[in-house]
Amino acid sequence: MDTVTTLPPAYSASSGTAQATASKPTLSSDFETFLRMLTAQMQNQDPLNPVDSTDYATQLATFSSVEQQVLSNDLLRNISSALNVGGLSQLSGWVGMDALSDAPAYFTGTPVSVRPEMPEDASRVELVVKDDTGAVVARQDITGEEGIIEWAGKTESGQVLPRGNYEFEAIATGADGDTDTLPVSVYARIVEARTVSGGVVLGLAGGTEIASDEVIALRSA
Repeated sequence: MDTVTTLPPAYSASSGTAQATASKPTLSSDFETFLRMLTAQMQNQDPLNPVDSTDYATQLATFSSVEQQVLSNDLLRNISSALNVGGLSQLSGWVGMDALSDAPAYFTGTPVSVRPEMPEDASRVELVVKDDTGAVVARQDITGEEGIIEWAGKTESGQVLPRGNYEFEAIATGADGDTDTLPVSVYARIVEARTVSGGVVLGLAGGTEIASDEVIALRSA
C-alpha cells in the first residue's frame, strides 16, 4: 500500500519564506546550511557502510573553493563599480574647460584665443585663417607678438565672419626671404567627454572631436 506524506502547515510556511529570501542568499547562511546537511549526512549514514572521511574533506574543500570564488567575484564587481564611478568623475572634469590643441576653433562672434609658434629669427609672421572649405578668409600680421593672441573673427577689411569652424596657421618669413608654415594651437571649449576603446575622446564646440592626448594645455572657461 502506497503511503502519501503530507507536509505540515508549519513546513509549508517556512518554505514560502525560504523562496521569498532565496533571491538574496548570503555566504554565512549557505555555510550554515552546508554544515547542517553535512551533519545530517553523518547522522543518517549506514553504520555498516559509513562514508569515508575523505569524502567529507572533499565536500568541505569544494564548498570552501566555491565560497572563495563567490567572494572574489563580489570583490571584482565592487572594484569595477568603483572604477566606473571614478572614470565618470574624471570625465566630468574635462567638460566646460578650454582645451588648447591644433584642432579647428568654432567662431561664435567672440574672439578666439590662438597660440602660434613664433620663431625668434623671423622678420615677419602672418596669421592665416581658413574656413571649413580650406579657403583663406583672413590674414593678420602678428610679428613680434608673444603668447596668446585674440583673433577677433574679422577679415582684413574689418568685416565680421560668420559662425563656423576655422583653421589657423602661421607663415613665418626669415631674414633670407624664405617662408615656413607653422602650426597654430587654438583654445576651444570642451562640451563632451567619453571613453572609446580605453581612451578618452573630447567633443569640442562646433562638432570637432579630438583624443585627450592631443590636448596641449587646459584653462578655465
